[in-house]
Amino acid sequence: MKKTLLIWCFILITINVFGQQFSQYNTGSLYDSFENPAQRAFIPDTTRQYASNFFIPNFSSDFYIAGNAQQGVKTRLFSSYYNSANLKTGENAFNRIRLNFNSYALMFKVFASENGDQEVGAFYNVKGDARALATDETLAIFNGFNNFTGNSYSNVLNDNFRYQLYHQIGFTYREQVSKHFAFGLKLSALSGIVYRETNITQSSITFDRTAGTETAILSLEGESRTSAADNKSNFQKYGPTFLNPGAAISVGTMITDGLGYKWQINLKDLGFIYWNKASKTGVFGGTSTIEGFLGADRETAIKNGSTEITTSNQTTGAFTTTTNGLLELSVNKQYWLDGNERFKFSPTLIASKELMYNGFTAALVAPVQMGKYTATVVSSYNDLKLFNLGAQFMYKANNSEFFIGTEQLFQSVSLARSAANPPEKKQIAVSQGSHSGFGFYLGASFKFGYLIERRLNSSSIPDGDDGRGFFGRTWDKLFGKKDPGYN
Repeated sequence: MKKTLLIWCFILITINVFGQQFSQYNTGSLYDSFENPAQRAFIPDTTRQYASNFFIPNFSSDFYIAGNAQQGVKTRLFSSYYNSANLKTGENAFNRIRLNFNSYALMFKVFASENGDQEVGAFYNVKGDARALATDETLAIFNGFNNFTGNSYSNVLNDNFRYQLYHQIGFTYREQVSKHFAFGLKLSALSGIVYRETNITQSSITFDRTAGTETAILSLEGESRTSAADNKSNFQKYGPTFLNPGAAISVGTMITDGLGYKWQINLKDLGFIYWNKASKTGVFGGTSTIEGFLGADRETAIKNGSTEITTSNQTTGAFTTTTNGLLELSVNKQYWLDGNERFKFSPTLIASKELMYNGFTAALVAPVQMGKYTATVVSSYNDLKLFNLGAQFMYKANNSEFFIGTEQLFQSVSLARSAANPPEKKQIAVSQGSHSGFGFYLGASFKFGYLIERRLNSSSIPDGDDGRGFFGRTWDKLFGKKDPGYN
């Protein structure tokens, strides 16, 4: 059976996107400066004036599943069968799945003024998110009759899911407005690739266990929306075009108080996508008979039967969706751990709220730096009462940087072990823990060009322009001249 059908199973049992990637907070990496636009990427008298990843992907991806379906998903992934012993039938048990993907194909940033108060950048990335809620019975039907003692069930397949994938192209602007205050802006043009949303409000399934027949009659009711690109070329469907246009904005501020605490407030990727007039929406309701319910092609039959219902009775027309913006507040403080200032500890506490959904996460990032090397431990806890522990290694020189890590360390190791040692094909209940998942991120970038020099150290003669940007000049008009010791 094709493994791609497991993706349909994930989609059918719901998916949920979570866009956080906390470990890069306050690292000063190029990736950090694009995700948190008030963060600086350059240090005068230390780094060079241009920075780029040179098309080396800087990406993060993660997913988790919480609920009784964890073992069933693992065994299907790695042993080509469903261990459904942990699933509960008729108890209204739900599973939650969160999935996220973010990949910067290109990042480029330039230090734009001698005074060191402006940075301008451009970027291109692909971003995907999904979220879902699904019942135990949804996964159980992929294992035939095993979990069903009765012949008829109502409202045990009332799932909902939503996923979307889109291109993001734009630019960033950062200005050190005063000695203690920085402002950053990130504007993006979006180009939608795919979108689908299904909400099942009524459902029923009836089994016919007659030997040689083995069928299931599936009935579903609900609402659906699906993007479409009829009569379009592959590039128009999947490339960064104006077929499904949109826009997003990120705004960041950074304040350093008198005690040395660095505060950040970030509004991230708040935007919309307009899906073209070939897209489809509708209220569905129908019945499908799944033949050969115990056969080898059961997964395909279930997929085709459910798709036939959920995509029926749709009308063609455009619709608009929102991106999953985030509002984040963080505070950071640096401490030297030795008298020679070789070991630095700079913890960051972060609170992150999803704006379009109920998701909330608190995280503590704890990096220890020794010279060019940094080891980071990050812990997080969300509104679903799920705890994650992660780790990151980072090499950061003046003009080059590399990082690798995961924010789901134990879950990732556990999943890797399951892949290396596939479970035996047994129907046996196992201890699953609160959730299963996997996370991985990786990135690298480099700086080049002339060494950035402050005016007092510059080998060239200033031309009389003080280098102040728009926000800096506005600040001066409102509050007077810039702070003493501004640079």
